Amino acid sequence: MKRFLLISAVGLILCVGSCATEDLRNIAGGGAVDPTNPQPGEVTEVIPVDINTDGFDFLEKMQGHWVGDNLVIATEYPWFAWDYRAISSSHTFGIHEGGSAGNLFTSFFVTNYKGKRTIMARNGGVLNGIYRTSYFVMDKVEDRNDGKYYRLVDAIGGDGIMYMELRFPTGTDSLYFNSYTSNLGDRLPNRHMTFKGKKMHGELAQLAATETGFPQNTVEIDFANGFNQSYLYVKEGLTEANSATFLALQNTNDVFTLAQESGDPYTITDHPRLGYLQVDVERGNLVPANQLLLVYLSRDPITDENGYFVQDFEAYDTLLHFPTLSEGENQFLFTYMHPGTYYVTVVADMDNDFGPSEGDITHSRQMVVLDALGQQQITINNINVQN
Repeated sequence: MKRFLLISAVGLILCVGSCATEDLRNIAGGGAVDPTNPQPGEVTEVIPVDINTDGFDFLEKMQGHWVGDNLVIATEYPWFAWDYRAISSSHTFGIHEGGSAGNLFTSFFVTNYKGKRTIMARNGGVLNGIYRTSYFVMDKVEDRNDGKYYRLVDAIGGDGIMYMELRFPTGTDSLYFNSYTSNLGDRLPNRHMTFKGKKMHGELAQLAATETGFPQNTVEIDFANGFNQSYLYVKEGLTEANSATFLALQNTNDVFTLAQESGDPYTITDHPRLGYLQVDVERGNLVPANQLLLVYLSRDPITDENGYFVQDFEAYDTLLHFPTLSEGENQFLFTYMHPGTYYVTVVADMDNDFGPSEGDITHSRQMVVLDALGQQQITINNINVQN
């Protein structure tokens, strides 16, 4: 049985709080920030790329189902996936649902900013009652010997606060993706996440692109007038925001309420096409109430009609979302869901190895179809097959 480790969003969000500072491998091929310029906490000038000249091709390169490995802080996860699909003619969106503790999204879209037609990124999510969204602007596009390189920096603080870099090697379907964070200026940005993957199952993104007319050089979210300063998060000790970051705190992970409270100019209810899927679980007699549950959404089924794991290992690479339910949890709401057909598989991870393996208990394949802006619910009540 194929084994792979899946990652919780707890370690993945570009940290507003403390993150470790180990220098990680650099697979995107970009240069680190000069240690003498900027200084820790220094806001650097942001000069957007004009995509009418170069850089618009990034949108088409980014769309796709990316499957590979991820290095977060100093821990390597040998299997990870992003599902990037168009949600409008100029906006591609990817979400990682890490379970009830939180999620992570990063989307890329066309906008106007500082007098330029450019590309921005929204990165953030909900983590243990903390809602954060940060906006990045493309400030560098380079044709290199090892592929096309793009950098997006904090739209207010620049590369002195946080940034991301992506490289697409020439002649391949590969992506190298690094992110860097500084705890909003407490230190020089350190590499926090490093993803390396290949594009698979292109029909998913292609269908979305066809249905939305993606990609087009049109504006969906316009920042020609910048950000409303009264809503931006101001770090303690500062008098004005040093980052294009919106923040809200709550005792629960209610993304709908938190999004509004944060002042984020673009929230979960503004996204076109994206919907929700509620998964309710009845554990039955074989699965203890405190047993870890893996919840998989995939393009292809990973169990057969009798409930046993399929032996076609390629099916496991079609996983699109993979949250976990910890002790006592029996339901999960998938947010920001692309429309499409999914197989839902709940796995009682009896050996707690965070992957499907011998001895785990699961069920026969179950399919669900989600329409654009759809709201679906499915109940899994037959977890009774031990592999």
